[in-house]
Amino acid sequence: MGDRVKPLIDGATELGLATRQQVAHRLDGLAAVQDGVAKRVVTMDLAKKEEPKNPQVFVNPEIVWSSDETATYEEGCLSIPETYSDVERPARVKVRYLDLEGGPREIEANGLLSTCLQHEVDHLNGILFIDHLSKLKRDMIVKRFTKAAKRAG
Repeated sequence: MGDRVKPLIDGATELGLATRQQVAHRLDGLAAVQDGVAKRVVTMDLAKKEEPKNPQVFVNPEIVWSSDETATYEEGCLSIPETYSDVERPARVKVRYLDLEGGPREIEANGLLSTCLQHEVDHLNGILFIDHLSKLKRDMIVKRFTKAAKRAG
């Protein structure tokens, strides 16, 4: 895994950290598919601006357990620019993944880490955060993007 995946991870981590500095809302995570790379890799850095960077990498992440208890966080996404909405998700998850050396790992996450892991694993599975919204909210967002695309022409 190392020789083929390491450059991808380094690039995704750099993109995620660079992009984080360019958006108004913070960018906590990035799935490789958002950068056009069809690999099941997620990078994230949940350090606050005043804290040192702390990039984390999850290869082939899989949610193996989620709590019945839920939590709501405002989410946004580079795939749907300038769109933010509260999303309710399980408050805690257990994720199985591989580390950079290909070793199996498991993490139990809560809070922002739980939300970010779920958001990024959703990307790997072809799901966007708007898919968790009500049909009415989702349709409004899709309609706005459709209009913007027609104007851009």
